[in-house]
Amino acid sequence: MQFRQQALAKLQSPEELDLPVRFARPQGWLVLSVTVVAMAAASVWAVTGSVTSTVAAPAVLTHGQGSYVLQSPLAGQVTAVLAQQGERLPANSPLLKVRTEQGDAVVRTLDAGRITTLAADVGQIITTGANVAAVEKVTGADDPLYATVYVPAESAAGIPVRAAVDLTVQSVPSQEYGVLRGEVKSVDRSAQSAQQITAFLGDSQLGEQFTKKGRPVAVTVELVKSSATKSGYRWSSAQGPPFPLTSMTLASGSVRLSDERPVDWLLP
Repeated sequence: MQFRQQALAKLQSPEELDLPVRFARPQGWLVLSVTVVAMAAASVWAVTGSVTSTVAAPAVLTHGQGSYVLQSPLAGQVTAVLAQQGERLPANSPLLKVRTEQGDAVVRTLDAGRITTLAADVGQIITTGANVAAVEKVTGADDPLYATVYVPAESAAGIPVRAAVDLTVQSVPSQEYGVLRGEVKSVDRSAQSAQQITAFLGDSQLGEQFTKKGRPVAVTVELVKSSATKSGYRWSSAQGPPFPLTSMTLASGSVRLSDERPVDWLLP
């Protein structure tokens, strides 16, 4: 009751009615002004600005037509190897000589290309359908290289054609020579199985490796050409590496996604 009487007495006392009321200190007005300006700038940036993001994925340097796995059409013992790994052969070229129950026979290539893997040796017993070679489909030494980047399927939809791509090539020290420049040529909208990747690259191990975290989407990257470098392609450094690039070289690709407005993140 004592506190209540004091409060009522305070309300009835007019002695402080003529005192000025202080709404805010100058420092408070400064903080409020800065906050309002910052919020206004953030709102404008959210509507008119853009944010760039990238997606990183494994890649392989290849020629555009890919490869194929050559399987033996017959069974027997290999008596001669008629080509060398790395050699470029025309279509229907002899590759292996095999002794069968019916006599000697020859295993030949299907399409023209370069032998990237030779899986048969003299004296080896092979069965019908056994993988004996991987052949990259290339017609000439001047055929350009491309990069195939295997991007997670959930990120592929945001990749526009002509998007910039930086490739860290496994055989090139990036600290010294930088990264290889490229642009997205096409995006395969269907996810790739291990069998499809193996058929294109001619390497079953890469097919399994690239599908460990799910079926990816193949993004074909056109390498930017340059006459000023030894490799014939543009690098982030002035000269790039002092040697040419070869196909079936592993790399890591960083693909630039479509720019997004920050306000889009808040909209359903």
